[in-house]
Amino acid sequence: MEADLTRRQLLRGTAAGAGLAVTAGLATPAAATAAPAAAAPSAEYDVVVVGSGAAGMTAALTAAKRGLSVVVLEKAPTFGGSAARSGAGIWIPNNQVLLAAGVPDTPAKAAQYLAAVVGPDVPAARQEAFLRHGPAMIAFVLANSPLRFRFMEGYSDYYPELPGGLPGGRSIEPDVLDGNLLGAELANLNLPYLATPPGLVVFSADYKWLNLALVNAKGAAVAAECLARGTAAALAGQKPLTMGQSLAAGLRVGLQRANVPVLLNTPLVDLNVENGAVTGVVVPQGLVRARRGVIVGSGGFEHNAAMRAQYQRQPIGTDWTVGAKENTGDGHRAGQRAGAALDLMDDAWWGPAIPTPGDPYFCLAERTLPGGLIVNQAGQRFVNEAAPYSDVVHTMYDRNPSAPDIPAWLIVDQNYRNRYLFRDIAPLLPFPDAWYAAGAVFKAATVQDLATRIGVPPAALKSTVDRFNGFARSGVDSEFHRGASAYDHYYTDPAVTPNSCLAPLWAAPYYALRLVPGDLGTKGGMRTDARARVLRPDGSVIRGLYAAGNASAAVMGHSYAGAGSTIGPAMTFGYIAANDV
Repeated sequence: MEADLTRRQLLRGTAAGAGLAVTAGLATPAAATAAPAAAAPSAEYDVVVVGSGAAGMTAALTAAKRGLSVVVLEKAPTFGGSAARSGAGIWIPNNQVLLAAGVPDTPAKAAQYLAAVVGPDVPAARQEAFLRHGPAMIAFVLANSPLRFRFMEGYSDYYPELPGGLPGGRSIEPDVLDGNLLGAELANLNLPYLATPPGLVVFSADYKWLNLALVNAKGAAVAAECLARGTAAALAGQKPLTMGQSLAAGLRVGLQRANVPVLLNTPLVDLNVENGAVTGVVVPQGLVRARRGVIVGSGGFEHNAAMRAQYQRQPIGTDWTVGAKENTGDGHRAGQRAGAALDLMDDAWWGPAIPTPGDPYFCLAERTLPGGLIVNQAGQRFVNEAAPYSDVVHTMYDRNPSAPDIPAWLIVDQNYRNRYLFRDIAPLLPFPDAWYAAGAVFKAATVQDLATRIGVPPAALKSTVDRFNGFARSGVDSEFHRGASAYDHYYTDPAVTPNSCLAPLWAAPYYALRLVPGDLGTKGGMRTDARARVLRPDGSVIRGLYAAGNASAAVMGHSYAGAGSTIGPAMTFGYIAANDV
């Protein structure tokens, strides 16, 4: 029995170190209802936006506030896309929220850092456009929607040691938003990837401390604060939304107030091209004409098995992603038919994932907390477990042909399980039976027996754990330098010394959790310029066609500057496109 009721009760408890389990989700809205609003074949607007994620809705709001007529076409029966499912970190250097919080950022620092992270993969003009327009986009959203934002204090840039990097971070997230503002449209909000229990109000920045609620005073205090926020909201008759739910809902309220229709169940079939220019969008109901341009924000292709097989390294599939299920590359393929060049198609917003039944679990804190290590099929470590999650998967793919590490294994002991939250499973509680049945987790009384269960050499795994334990006792990981970067210490336990990233494994039983290359979505897409205009392979502009978000090639190139490097650029280039169209 998986003890779901007991776990839920514990999730709501904050007293006596009960170990509050909260995930990167939020209060679940009512089940989505079908919204068969259809565009009339004769419909015509100044701007047609494809997709109602962060990129699409920001673009639509921007165009509407310019006085243009706008429609948003959404494939799904819900709005919000992958953004609504996310933790909704937003990486935008030098925005007013950061500066008001005293973050020591400057345009020069940001430009230096982004150039060091991205390298030559992305033209300097696109990098400059993102940094220049990002703060203005945040100011625009604050002025034209009910959204408010909070600084995610301490969430380091992912490479803070690079020139211009900030150990304190540059990421913000949405503040709590009352779902009542949406009215009946709340029922059409896409559900979160993981939902927190009813009665709690949780921000992404809380997650760091909630992992430690059983063993850390601040963790317990943050857990109590989450409950207090939920109680206050309930007493006020509110429907509190945070993270991706807040972001998507807030943008949608902005569109409601600007009288912008969002037509659900209206997928992109093709782009209408006349004399080399894109003049509209073909949907099942007919043609929706665009007098000034089409902005494609239709998301990635993470749920298109054929495209993943064509463009990405193996093994890959559609079962390891947490992106919205409607993201099947519709915009990419339509753009190609219109002549668009594609870039970065081999890459994604990667992260190690545990293939749990149902949705996979995108593994953040769990691989960084002290008392765990990752090994390959040979029972050996091959990476700094606390490195940025995209780097871990890049390493998995780079090494896999010669030193198989897909799947890899996260090895932890009972001491680890006694101390820390794991996904939504409180400390001391067992992993669900369904995880064992699915082969996502294995358990054994000794390290050697565990090795046998997962098919790695027992002597090698025992030697690796012994060596790792030595690093933990000394505080220095001489193999992979875990703990050398400030970023490594974000999801750790400050009570553990001399290195908060490292603790020995000593308490039976031992656990192995299967790790595969998961992702938040793909990052390759249509090639665009600094104005978000889509380009042909020869560099010429396809008139009337713009792209933003995961339908376009990422301004981050093959890297990841900090938390929110997906949503921050998506919103910014949606804003840029709508101001250019």
